[in-house]
Amino acid sequence: MEFSTKYLVVVILVFLSPVMGTSIGVNYGQIADNLPPPEKVVPLVKSMGATRLKLYDADPRVLKAFANTNVEFIVSIGNEYLADMKDPAKAQAWVKTNVQAYLPATKISCIAVGNEVLTFNDTSLSNNLLPAMESVYAALVSLHLDKQVSVSTAHSLAILETSYPPSAGAFRRDLVDCVTQVLNFHCKTGSPFQINAYPYFAYKANPKQVPLDYVLFQPNSGNVDPVTNLHYDNMLYAQIDAVHSALASIGYKNVCVQISETGWPSKGDGDEVGATPDNARKYNCNLIKLVSQKKGTPLRPNTNLNIYVFALFNENLKPGPMSERNYGLFKPDGSPSYPLGFAGINAVGTNSSSSSSPAAGTDSSTSTSSSTPAWSSPDGYLSITSDSGRIQFSSKSLVVRLHLVGLFSLFFFPTLTPWNCMNRHLL
Repeated sequence: MEFSTKYLVVVILVFLSPVMGTSIGVNYGQIADNLPPPEKVVPLVKSMGATRLKLYDADPRVLKAFANTNVEFIVSIGNEYLADMKDPAKAQAWVKTNVQAYLPATKISCIAVGNEVLTFNDTSLSNNLLPAMESVYAALVSLHLDKQVSVSTAHSLAILETSYPPSAGAFRRDLVDCVTQVLNFHCKTGSPFQINAYPYFAYKANPKQVPLDYVLFQPNSGNVDPVTNLHYDNMLYAQIDAVHSALASIGYKNVCVQISETGWPSKGDGDEVGATPDNARKYNCNLIKLVSQKKGTPLRPNTNLNIYVFALFNENLKPGPMSERNYGLFKPDGSPSYPLGFAGINAVGTNSSSSSSPAAGTDSSTSTSSSTPAWSSPDGYLSITSDSGRIQFSSKSLVVRLHLVGLFSLFFFPTLTPWNCMNRHLL
């Protein structure tokens, strides 16, 4: 399939507009048979002003294609390789082959070891996580690369046992020891604590209890944490602060938290409530608007958010329900899945979510705010996707960290106008 360059022309033109240079991460999955090759993606990424990408492997095609582009990479080691990485010799061999060999032409800043390992409830797998991380880090030290390349891993939000209200955030008791060991590693090496958080799954699980406005960053009355007296007007911030509280409860208040995945599907099966283009547009556009403001969460107002949106493209070969193949901001040919606009200029939405198009079979009354507290359902609050394409490291996934300016400009191609999301009210 030809990846049209006409879209890039528009990106370059709109890029000249005076908007904030805030960056945001975007997962670039490749579990598909119709996506452009890395060579075709390079000019797209460059035209968007991309600065960082994350591979869920160390795909040599991608690393070679992006040589001398000044794009910074995170490369990854899949869960299936953790046992091997416990061996210092194998870890060093991996680092030499997949990291050192591409430096300095290709910038590699981090190695992600495993993905959502602790919530597989597989003792042999979780027991391999920290030793693997330590061996990989030791390899970096021996090769004098530890000052430029860090080591981390991503966790499912399901590592929390309690998340409501945010001040009560706590890790699962059976995971506290493992989490503590990983946190000690982060403190020692200075790497971030990564979490995958999806408000969409909380809404899907309990659409009558979780107000749609609350999960879409739309105007709503929100909730007040009875302990901290902090007001929350969106679920993602509540989830992030629940993680902050969980960290503080075991003595790690100052660890940096990074949201490595979050997103909203534009299409789903009949029972996948809320998976619509309009809701996906509101979620991602409002999210990017908030990130552009460089404000933190209620609990950490002075900490800039570090968030990766899932995903860059729709992926036609992903397993699971229809939604899993429709998280893309873009279709495989580079055209937008739905319109977005510039952050910081009244990005999206209406004053009421009643204008949203609920999924088939959904009662539209569930879209509006209700008197029921938005965090009243802990189970739904913690509902996390478990599809194998995301829980396991796929050799076909990577994350692109984009400058906000370029990300928004890409959504204007169908009409060649950058005003799709402007002149609308945003919370």
